[in-house]
Amino acid sequence: MGYEIIALDIDGTLTDSHRELTPRTINTLIEAQKRGKKVILASGRHNCGMRSIAETLKLDEYEGYIMAFNGGKIINASTNEVIYSVNFPRKYIASVLDSIKGSGLTVITYDDEKIIMDKTENEYTYIEAKIVNMEYKKVDDILSYVDFEINKMLLVGDPKVINEYERILVDKFKGYFDVFKSCPFFLEIMPFGVNKGASLSRFLPEIGYTRENLIACGDSYNDMTMIGYAGLGVCMKNGEKDVKKIADVIAESNDDDGVAKIVEQYML
Repeated sequence: MGYEIIALDIDGTLTDSHRELTPRTINTLIEAQKRGKKVILASGRHNCGMRSIAETLKLDEYEGYIMAFNGGKIINASTNEVIYSVNFPRKYIASVLDSIKGSGLTVITYDDEKIIMDKTENEYTYIEAKIVNMEYKKVDDILSYVDFEINKMLLVGDPKVINEYERILVDKFKGYFDVFKSCPFFLEIMPFGVNKGASLSRFLPEIGYTRENLIACGDSYNDMTMIGYAGLGVCMKNGEKDVKKIADVIAESNDDDGVAKIVEQYML
């Protein structure tokens, strides 16, 4: 059957350094879909922050998929149906907030349309809002504000502080939820067992594919599970060293149409 479906991280992988899609990437992925191949956008982003890219690539026309929150939610781009969703255990929010008190890290979560953040500010606080082009709402107390279901929490701040609190939170909450970096200044806090690779392993059989049919392309730590799971795991040339170690193929960088070249070589 060959490679029939491709899962694509967005930032640092699908988009270039200006966070834009190149014409070659757009045209190549549309051509692949015309030939019956399927595309999954697989990002740590909120699904709202992936809509414009999905529309540009015509995922709605060719029944592609949006995998948001590092696998915490999967949406059919043609119907907007939520196929799969795992909620963060809200009973642990207070423990997380207590564990990072005084760290200077910004705490972020999301409702259906907006980024919700506390009032702790650092030089990295607003990067997420700029990346996904979403509105944000600052609240005095996230714990009391969040009376709805969420898919993840995100801690934002200086990479040295992120590294420190990654160790602290991993040790403290092992087995309760997963903690990992999606880039040096973002620390993701996800429901236990939810990651890109695990979600793909549950989802692919439901739509008639196996891991052997899958190409997964990424560049950072939160892509490692899907790169390791895929029949062909691809790390971008601009990716992290640890990610490159587990990849089957090192693609050209995101500024050199790396994704397009992989699709051309392995799917077209």
